[in-house]
Amino acid sequence: MIRTDIINKIGRKYLTSNIENEEFSYGKALQNIGKNYYDYLSDDAKRNYKNLDIRFADDKLSVLVETKQDLKGNNLSDGLIQLQNYVNFEKELNKNKIIAILASTNRDELYVWYYTDEPLSLETYSKNDRKFKTFEEYYNVFFNTKNDKVKLTQSTYELNELLHKKGINEKIRSQFVGTCLLALKNGLVYENLSSSQIIAGIEEKLTYLLDNDMNKATKLSVLDNKVLKNQDIRQLENEDFTEILNFINTNIMPSINDKSILGQDLLNLFFTTFNKYVGKADKNQAFSPDHIAHFMSRVVNINRNSVVLDPCCGSGAFLVRAMTDAIADCDNNEEIDNVKKHQIYGIEYEETAFGLSTTNMLIHGDGNSNIVQGSCFEEIDELIKKGVHINTVLMNPPYNGTKKSCDPEYTKNWKKDTKTDPSKGFNYVYYVASKIKTGKMAVLLPMQCAIGNSSEIQYFKKKMLEENTLDAVFTLPMEVFYPGASVAACCMVFTLGQRHENSSVPTFFGYYKDDGLVKKKNLGRIERYPGSWAEKEQEWLRLYFNRETKKGLSVTKFVTAEDEWLAEAYMETDYSNLISSAFQKTINDYLSFRVKVGGIYDN
Repeated sequence: MIRTDIINKIGRKYLTSNIENEEFSYGKALQNIGKNYYDYLSDDAKRNYKNLDIRFADDKLSVLVETKQDLKGNNLSDGLIQLQNYVNFEKELNKNKIIAILASTNRDELYVWYYTDEPLSLETYSKNDRKFKTFEEYYNVFFNTKNDKVKLTQSTYELNELLHKKGINEKIRSQFVGTCLLALKNGLVYENLSSSQIIAGIEEKLTYLLDNDMNKATKLSVLDNKVLKNQDIRQLENEDFTEILNFINTNIMPSINDKSILGQDLLNLFFTTFNKYVGKADKNQAFSPDHIAHFMSRVVNINRNSVVLDPCCGSGAFLVRAMTDAIADCDNNEEIDNVKKHQIYGIEYEETAFGLSTTNMLIHGDGNSNIVQGSCFEEIDELIKKGVHINTVLMNPPYNGTKKSCDPEYTKNWKKDTKTDPSKGFNYVYYVASKIKTGKMAVLLPMQCAIGNSSEIQYFKKKMLEENTLDAVFTLPMEVFYPGASVAACCMVFTLGQRHENSSVPTFFGYYKDDGLVKKKNLGRIERYPGSWAEKEQEWLRLYFNRETKKGLSVTKFVTAEDEWLAEAYMETDYSNLISSAFQKTINDYLSFRVKVGGIYDN
């Protein structure tokens, strides 16, 4: 990349030059503060380096770029020594954070160092940086809002209590807070205004954000009717509305850094956690936990070329995760924009969840993602007609879908007294797979679907394997959806379009019951200790990708539709980890189960 292109890409307004040719002289700059650059030259300096090719800076960050025609042999080693000296000079000049870049002007090649307290070397440069970024993007590496997961979760609980106190119905709390968060993020003014003025301001922000969205009218209607026109919101006293917005602004916004991967996790955690504070009637909702969504995204290898569909997107957990991971693999803003506009698709049948996923994605600056309200049994065909080539599916279908929400071709054979889906969501999985046809699918389903203890489930297991390969099944923690649904779940992974009988590789089964999280009052399930989930996820992925068999954790097995699709059926137990308390807990759980189903003495 030539010099002009580098300057334009990083940002000419940040260019700082003090000599001709727009270069930067450290000799001149250091002299101005009473220092001599020569005193700070390294011992291995080949000459009196003092003029840096390109320097960008503000009052917190300096980006130093040294260019060579190519980065081969001596050019690379000499350029490294030269750049190290400029870093040394920069440290004497100010206390800025420093990003050092060595770039070729003949080839699309560069080396980037973010942590310049260590000597620059070919072992310490960033392996993920292949393209130049803007100055703002480099700035975000160091100076975005601090992420604080525990504080955010605690604040979420406190906010729920505040909304209860102010009379906001629990069924609209998530969407209301999400809408407020979205408006605040985009500059909502609310101090010293009446409730009606605040609502008008929120409506204005939403209209602007959805301006280029083909589904604008539907989305605005849902957010307006379900939230802003709700009686609980309309009746908020001025001071109460201001108090709620102040709490969100003070306690939620500072904990969220939505420009980093971790920040995306925290923002999605806010929605999924908050939406679980609902009444008993809604406790069957199985919202996908963000850490499991992250694991599933890595299993199917979401990247910048993935075109992802969640046909039952709910609050948007999979869509947020997929977008985040795809963006993390992008080299430039053009690729990022393409991911946001053309590679993330969601369908949601239920109106409230549709509004929540829309807000969730907008907060992540998704470029008005392609989320539509409707039935996946109709909308997938519309995507195909538009020429969208989905190659990855992440989904968590309804486990107790009603007749009106399931495939009409499937429900016409239901018995008259059948009220909910006897396939426990498997009919969704098969339908989507039959439409998408190629790529990877990762889906959360209840354990009954893996065991196959009904004729309906057995039918869909058979149909899936006739057309697709069962790549893996992971048994997940018993309380993975806590504090929402209490259903035991597993994650199934399919390679679409490849018949199972033709696979030469056995199915991988993971007994992934311990994810490193524990229940904590008012916090839901959180890490047992910092990093406990990351350790588990790394091991889970290593075992899966290497197809390793490990006692008590994993096994591989050739299976058919008639077999159980669970690690428990084939895995060798690791008795070395058995302790008396775990044994006693198992006995207690079994006795509790027997009492629950009708006594402990019946045969």
